[in-house]
Amino acid sequence: MTFDDDVKEQTIAFEDPLRIKDEEAATSTPKLRRRDSNISNGGHSRRNSIDPAAALPIAYRTMSMGIDEPDDPKRRDDLKKASSKTAKELSELDWHSLSLSELYTRLSTSAVEGLSIEQVQRRLAEYGKNTPSRPPSHLLRDLFSYFFGGFGSILLIARFNAWQDFSSSRVMASITGMLPDECHLLRDGARTTVIATEIVPGDVLFFKAGSKLPADIRFIQVSSDAKFDRAILTGESIPLPATVDSTDDNYLETRCIGLQGTFCSSGSGVGVVVSTGDRTVFGRIAKLAAQPSTGMTTLQKEVFLFCVFISILMITMIVIVIIVWAAWLRKDHPGWINVPMLIVSCVSVAVAFIPEGLPIAVTASLTITANLMRKDKILCKSLKTVETLGAVSVICTDKTGTLTKNNMWVTECAVGCLEMTPRQAIDRQVTAKGKLQSNTAVDQLQSVASLCNAGEFDVTTSNLPLEQRKINGDATDQAVLRFAETLGSVAEARAMWIKQFELPFNSKNKFMTSVFSLAKSIGQDTTLTASESDDFVGDKLLLTIKGAPDILVTRCDKYIDPDGLSCPLDSNTRAVIESIKNKWSREGKRVILLARKIIPSSSTAAALSSWEFERQAMEHARAELTLVGMVAIVDPPREEIPGVISTLRKAGIRIFMVTGDFVLTAEAIARECRIISNPSDRVHN
Repeated sequence: MTFDDDVKEQTIAFEDPLRIKDEEAATSTPKLRRRDSNISNGGHSRRNSIDPAAALPIAYRTMSMGIDEPDDPKRRDDLKKASSKTAKELSELDWHSLSLSELYTRLSTSAVEGLSIEQVQRRLAEYGKNTPSRPPSHLLRDLFSYFFGGFGSILLIARFNAWQDFSSSRVMASITGMLPDECHLLRDGARTTVIATEIVPGDVLFFKAGSKLPADIRFIQVSSDAKFDRAILTGESIPLPATVDSTDDNYLETRCIGLQGTFCSSGSGVGVVVSTGDRTVFGRIAKLAAQPSTGMTTLQKEVFLFCVFISILMITMIVIVIIVWAAWLRKDHPGWINVPMLIVSCVSVAVAFIPEGLPIAVTASLTITANLMRKDKILCKSLKTVETLGAVSVICTDKTGTLTKNNMWVTECAVGCLEMTPRQAIDRQVTAKGKLQSNTAVDQLQSVASLCNAGEFDVTTSNLPLEQRKINGDATDQAVLRFAETLGSVAEARAMWIKQFELPFNSKNKFMTSVFSLAKSIGQDTTLTASESDDFVGDKLLLTIKGAPDILVTRCDKYIDPDGLSCPLDSNTRAVIESIKNKWSREGKRVILLARKIIPSSSTAAALSSWEFERQAMEHARAELTLVGMVAIVDPPREEIPGVISTLRKAGIRIFMVTGDFVLTAEAIARECRIISNPSDRVHN
């Protein structure tokens, strides 16, 4: 699979139904050569620098870009070449696909001795320091542009441009503060502490929990609990486990590569440096961010054309004045206008055509807009940013938390073919308890909703009503956890099981998986059916899964009926469940499916915390699941969104909603926000 193919595979296409392909499992087992350890030495972070988290925005609610291709063919070709060059460079990186012996040979290094001092000196001369290159400084040109570029003759714009450039350069310089000062290497067979800027490709690097990687490395030894936080590069807050062998053909996705600037959240290990400075992924991003933009903005083009038109008109009038003077006035009225007066007249005509108020008006309006954006913590590097914003024709916006309130609640649930509200589910529980039934369908749904959930109640708010209690976790987990608490105690349900493994929800898999072992025998009575509870003996494990119905329903071959019994999932029942899902989706509700599976202990020989066990758990989650139930979650749109959409439409701006939700849910929310105004029969999936 090439890099371009991988990008296409992860792109949402609105023309076709969403298809998600599970991540292929690695073909070889990682070699775990170290025990769980937190004793390796790590580097220290820089302190006397700007905090990038405060200076740079880490989350973007909306994104706007120029969708139309540039009119200038040369500019269009340059953009295509730059895009192709970046994609080619990333696709050609093959450090992750090499065996360890090939890695040592290519870099002329050793896991036992490391590099020699002579090798380090030669490679420092060849590759340079391990620091991002500073952007070129054009002080004289910048000073000239501050005062004479565009409308820069006004002192106001000169001061604004100078201050904004200073602020932006200060933020960009703080990028180096994201890298560690020191690190621990193996050189000449001895472990030594080295300044991070002195690292070269081929160095053997030690890391532990709390370390930041000073360069891109290939892991050669990792502990079973080694995980890395890549939020600085990807924005994903969930740490990824580190492995020795490659897990993906894509260099950016594989887990055997540690990227510069990423943070080791747990475990320890050893790696070989493969890229430094501008050749790292972090360095490429920093270099792209520092590159100046080229070309004229839309406003600059319009002003330039206006100036050209005025200049042509001015020159034409001056020529007419000279012709009239030479052909008529000089002959018939020789004493009326002499040559000096002619020059004054021509200058007066030229001055009359100059719009003196235009520079002040445009500059003042752009500066006021930039200051308003600054109050919203948006730093404009120059007034070109404001000009370009005024020329936006397309806005792509996220759905959850941007168009909607990100305040989710479960409004309906279903067990088998039976739909219920949470109140009706509680009533069924009360009725079942009166008949001394302990493993009802609602009890089983409550158990899976409690177990397969990354949310946690804040103990400081435990005395408040349920709807006011604080939950640490994303909005979906919060909604499902509140629903589970209405049906029974989440704490009691979790106390009956011991969590052994968890794979968090991600946008690629579209589901979350947790594996549990039994802590109290009563747990199997409320979580499983009577027959399953009797068979749950020995070291069997319980796999719970929660995610998108269109992904998981095809993996289920059984379901729990309203009476709490396990039944085969035939085509008729599958059709009813599909219709319930589509009905809720058309109402703008997010549908979550909950399922489970009993895993025999003989099929999970790998250590529970290893990458091999994760691969085996993913294999078990592919088939033979038991559908426990579904829940419908509502996330209402913000009240002001329809008005904002209408205002943008009047300005001629097209709005696109980007979401990973089911297509019917996305369509319903878009209709409530007035992004879609056509009838349903004119909307094409």
